[in-house]
Amino acid sequence: MASAAEQLASNMSFSSFRKATELKQRLWFTLGALIIFRFLSFVPIPGVDPRAMQDLFATQSGGLLGFFNTFSGGSLERFSIIALGVMPYITASIVVQLGAALHEPWKALKKEGETGRKKLNQYTRYLTVLLTTVQGYFIATGLESLADQQNIAAVVEPGYLFRVTATVTLVGGTLFLMWLGEQITSRGIGNGVSLIIMAGIVATMPQALAQLFESGRSGSLDPLVVTSIFVGLVALTLAICFVERAQRRVLVNYPKRATARGGMHQERSHLPMKINTAGVIPPIFASALLIMPLTVLQMAGGQVDPNGTGGDLLQSLSFYLSRGNPLYLFLYGAGIAFFCFFYAAVQFNSEDVAENLKRAGGFIPGIRPGKATEQYFDYLLNRITTVGAIYLVVICLIPEFAFSKAGLNFALGGTSLLIVVNVTMDFVSQVQSHLIAHQYGDLIKKAKLKGGRRR
Repeated sequence: MASAAEQLASNMSFSSFRKATELKQRLWFTLGALIIFRFLSFVPIPGVDPRAMQDLFATQSGGLLGFFNTFSGGSLERFSIIALGVMPYITASIVVQLGAALHEPWKALKKEGETGRKKLNQYTRYLTVLLTTVQGYFIATGLESLADQQNIAAVVEPGYLFRVTATVTLVGGTLFLMWLGEQITSRGIGNGVSLIIMAGIVATMPQALAQLFESGRSGSLDPLVVTSIFVGLVALTLAICFVERAQRRVLVNYPKRATARGGMHQERSHLPMKINTAGVIPPIFASALLIMPLTVLQMAGGQVDPNGTGGDLLQSLSFYLSRGNPLYLFLYGAGIAFFCFFYAAVQFNSEDVAENLKRAGGFIPGIRPGKATEQYFDYLLNRITTVGAIYLVVICLIPEFAFSKAGLNFALGGTSLLIVVNVTMDFVSQVQSHLIAHQYGDLIKKAKLKGGRRR
């Protein structure tokens, strides 16, 4: 028999959506915030020549600069006031979460509940300002040095005034995006930072598809290859949807209880453990850790050495860490696997789950409550996370390698598709949750009205 939630979900229609006033307000707020994000991506920093920036990206778009540009929705290519996007904020979040797992004082803060969470968020903001300041200053000086290294006059009037102006503007843009993401999370629908990243990727997809069609029309790509790419994208999307919904259900029994008729009834439930517990966080975190230092390197190091054999260390690093190269793929895959296990342990605390089950009187058949249950959950989590990590590495790296060899845009890679599909599924599920909550509220109101009339 279907549960009450499933029955309500099946009865949802356009009329129920029309009556959900709060949900519509949240959707309009989310849409408005994303429009503001896209508008700001076209507002350039004063003192930068847009044509020179286009020339720069024509030579370096195949490396991590192109990856970063995709995540920021083309903001870096235009060097807008939000050119750094939310990547410094994500990097700061990584550092703070690692500190909360390893540093004892921060561990104690994490256990304090809402007060500790606010304190850690404050540390994240301070670290975001520091990282954005350092990254923005080095990018500004790197743009000035392009005039000598590559004959690209990207800065109209070089000097300390431009460096200070660019750094302050970039810090303000990143902090505004951080605030905007928090507002979407609290007043809109979905995770604000993830939606901003997804909006940037989706904004670059039309250009990527146009590039694919143009390659097929001009003959640089065989029409059969173009068709195969479309089939591969559809298959990749279906595979992501399938695995993201896959879960391991752990049977949980509760003590027998007496019923109204004098019999005994034993309650049973399932504890769901997702195959990909970490979601889309590992590829985003791994990208942020690669992007932050190497964006500065590519801006300051000049043109990438096509063979990687030049004497300049920065040029060699830019070559070996360019898209599709083995070192880039290895570091990216290792980062995804590491954050898979790290974030899964953060999201699913085996000790807390085992303790909560023990307090509620629940137990897993064949497993003793307490420490044995905790060890069993650790065993399950490690096995499930291993499968999830392999899935994420395959989804992110194999299409990335294949598409880089074909010269396609990052927006059609596995990482981009994973983020778009995952965030969209989360967004839809939250919309459904709001609709179900709204229908529950209507049912409770009707029940109260009927009870009042009977009296």
